[in-house]
This record gives sequence, C-alpha cells and structure tokens, in this order.
Amino acid sequence: MKIQDIAFFLVLGVLLFKRDPKFFAIAGIISLILAIPLFSLWIFFTAERLTWYAAAFFLVAIIFYILQLQKSK
Repeated sequence: MKIQDIAFFLVLGVLLFKRDPKFFAIAGIISLILAIPLFSLWIFFTAERLTWYAAAFFLVAIIFYILQLQKSK
C-alpha cells in the first residue's frame, strides 16, 4: 500500500462521515486535476491511480445523490 492509497482512504473516510455528495464530486475533480501533470510527466502508475480514485469519488457521489432523491420523495 502506497502513500496515495493511505491518503485516499483517509479522505474517503472523512467524506463518508460528512455524507455530502458535493464534497465527493469536488474530490473527484481534484483527483483528475492532479493526474493531468503526472500523465504529462510520464508518471503513469500514480496518475492512473488518481483517475481510479476520481471514479470512486464520483460513484459514491452518485450513490449519495440517488439516496437523497429517494428520501425527498
């Protein structure tokens, strides 16, 4: 387990505690923004991990948005 994995799980834990889908979407966008310069520097392993983390953040955000819609009905 690398340091970016530990940071991902820490951020994921904090965001799961807050349960706000906007924060997950912002974290996903930040992950993608951080991956762009890494791809240009040919650091593919870390950049690919960041894109997977972004996908995970977006997936959790979508799940929380769906749960909020079901609660409001």
